[in-house]
This record gives sequence, C-alpha cells and structure tokens, in this order.
Amino acid sequence: MKRWSAAGRVRSLRWRLLTAVGIAVLLLWLFTGWFSYQQSGHEAEELMDGNLAQTGRLLMAIVENNEAQLGPLAARLATVRGAEDNVYEPPLEFQIGRGDGSIIARSANAPDLPVLGVPGYSDIIRPTGSWRMLNVVSTDGRYRVQVSQSIALRDIAALEVAERTILPLALISPILVLLIYLSIRRGLRPLETLAAEVSMRSPENLAPLDKTPVPTEARPLVTALNRLLARLDRTLENERRFTADAAHELRTPLAALKVQTQVARRSRDATMRDHALSQIESGVDRATHLVEQLLRLARLDPLKSVESATPIDLRAILAEAAGRARNANPTVAQKIIETYPPGDLISHGDADLIGIAIRNLLDNAIRYTQPEHTVWLEVKAGADAYTLSVRDNGPGVPSATLPRLGERFYRGRESTAEGNGLGLAIVARVAELHGARLETGNAAEGGFVASLSGLPLSHSTSV
Repeated sequence: MKRWSAAGRVRSLRWRLLTAVGIAVLLLWLFTGWFSYQQSGHEAEELMDGNLAQTGRLLMAIVENNEAQLGPLAARLATVRGAEDNVYEPPLEFQIGRGDGSIIARSANAPDLPVLGVPGYSDIIRPTGSWRMLNVVSTDGRYRVQVSQSIALRDIAALEVAERTILPLALISPILVLLIYLSIRRGLRPLETLAAEVSMRSPENLAPLDKTPVPTEARPLVTALNRLLARLDRTLENERRFTADAAHELRTPLAALKVQTQVARRSRDATMRDHALSQIESGVDRATHLVEQLLRLARLDPLKSVESATPIDLRAILAEAAGRARNANPTVAQKIIETYPPGDLISHGDADLIGIAIRNLLDNAIRYTQPEHTVWLEVKAGADAYTLSVRDNGPGVPSATLPRLGERFYRGRESTAEGNGLGLAIVARVAELHGARLETGNAAEGGFVASLSGLPLSHSTSV
C-alpha cells in the first residue's frame, strides 16, 4: 500500500506542480541568497574601506595643522575607540610618522610596521594576525599616516551584515512554499470536482459534462470527454436498437418454424406434411441468412478501416459474385449482364469485403425484381476511383423510401418480400471502411440502382 501511495503521489499533478515550483523557488532562493551574501559582504568591505580613508584623511589634517600637539594625540584618540564587542564598529589602529619614517604617534594596538609603505590600500599578513591597511601621504611628503583594521574583525562584521540580509529570505521561503501549495490546491479544485462528478455517474448517465466551472486550460479535456460520451451514447443506443431489432427479426422465423413443426407433427396428410417440412427448410434458410448478416455486421462495426488492404482485381471479384448469384438458385429467371471497361480493374482494399458487398447488391436486385427483369452489373473508372453499380429495370423505389435505404432492418420495398433489411447496411459499412460511399436511387431509364462509389483506383498490376 505504501509503495502504491508513493507511486500515486509521484503521478499526481498537484505534487508534480508543487515539486517543480518548490525546486524553482529553492534554486531561486539559493541564487538570491548567494548573490545577496556576496553583495552584502562586498558592500560591507567597501564601507569599512571608506571608514579607513575618512579616518586617514582626518588624521592627516590634524597632523598638518597641529604638529606641536601630536604627543597626547594617541591618548585622546584611544578614548573614542569602537567597542570590542560591537561587530559594526571594528576598532581602527593608526601610526603617524614623518617623511623619513620616524614615528610621531601610534595607537596602542597598531601593528608594528614601517610607515614608508606604498600609498593606498594593502593587506598585510603577520603571525599575530592579518590587517587591512591604508597608507596616506601628505601633499608635501612631510607626514605619513597609516590606518589599519583587523581583517578578522572586518570578516565578522561583513558576515553579520550578509547574514542579516539573507535572513528575511530564509524566513519568507517556507511561507512562500505554503502559499504556492494552497494556490495549486485551490487551482486544481475544479479538476477534483470534475473527477468526482465523473466517478459518481452511473453507467446510464452519459449526459455532457458542464464546462462552466472548469478552467480554460482543462476545457479541451472536457470537450473531448463530452465528444467521447456522445459517441458512446450513440454507440450504446445503436447497440440497443440493433439488439431489439435483431431479437424481433429472429423471433419471426423462429415462431414460423415452431408453427410449421407443429403442423408437420400433427398432419396425417403426406402432402401437407411435406409442405410444412418445406416451409421449415425455408425458415431455417432465412434464419441462417439473418444470423450470417448479423455476424457480418458484428465483425464490421468495431473496425475503423480494412484490416488487410491489398491490391485487388475487381474484374475477378465481380465475375465471381455474378457466378455465385447465377448458381445460388438455378430457378432464378433474372438475366445478369456484366459491363466492364477494357483493361485491368485494380483497386486497393479487402477482396472478401468487396465481394460480400457486391453479392448483397445482386441478392437485393434479384430478390426484389420480377423474374422477367434484367440486372446489370457495371463498373465505371474515373480519374482516381471506381464506381460499382447494380441496376435493374424493375419498378424502382418510392421517393419517400429512398432516404431510409441502408438503415438496419428496414426493407426498402414491399414488406412481404423475403429479406431482413441488413444487406444495404452491410454494403454501406463496407463502403465506409474503404473510404467509399453507398449511393441509391431510381435510374433515369427506369428501375433501381445501387452504387458503391469512390473505391480507390490502384495503378499496381500485382494482385
């Protein structure tokens, strides 16, 4: 459980945001603290160097104007020394000498160094300690002033200043992280509400999600979910309608089979019994055909495209479909005429599915026309696509019926004709999988025509 919880926390958007922002804040704090520390120390050093220069110039002014009073100067200046325990007032030591290097006056703790050093700042290291020193020379060169300060005390003062500079950042950072956490939690609350709403829904509730309380960044996700819910709703509705229609369609032949079975069992007349058995055989054929059609639709519905698209020879597929239609029932009187353009008829798709679609179109044409009528199987080649048509010279279809052709379990012509209303639905699905379309209508010269339009034209000759 702990291992799962840790993994879940890593995958949590909230903790990812908090971790990323926290790391960014920490890095920014470290950089800001380091930069502030460096700058504060540098500024403290500059300030103390300024104190050295100010003290050196002040002592030089005193020396030049009061040479006779230099004797007690060191004693008087000792009374105004900074406190030893105050890091912000590190004591200054000094030596006053003449141009020849002789010492006139010095503080009690001044380092024992010659006053003839190079004018300006320098760092002096002695066994007793390190010093920051400033040598000042009068304009005429008669006097020299040497002001020094312990580097150790200067470092302590600079460190104290730097620490006090970065201390507010250290105190503010936890508060900042807490505010960031609360902000992220508040910002993600609409997503939590959305997740709770989705998780509490029943399987039957496929209504669209409300996008009003959702942040702008999450609205594309809600839109995609609503589209998914809409597709799922349509799919489930189609499945429910399909199941209900299939149950209804199967109930009819099964009931007829039961009736004819009872008739055959009770009949004492051989002729009547043979007729009942013939009706049973016919009913079994219809039920078998319906089940086959249902299984085909069940196999085609989940597909998004053909599973194994290859170059196919339309001429061979159409000839085989026409041959099967002629041989399926030798008593069929309709004449099937095949009309193909010259040359190879090579398309791209699934040969078995195209064959099923053509056989369904031929079966419909034969089933719904009179024996004396003719059925034409035609192919037209366009610039980049083929059109496969099955046309008859029968009475055609009423205009009001045409829009509903292709609906499952809808019979486009007289309801007394044998059929289950799935043939054109299968053809339409096969066409959709091949990027084509099913077109139906009444021919100008009379009769009904169903076309499979938009089959891709392939220039390959290998099938």
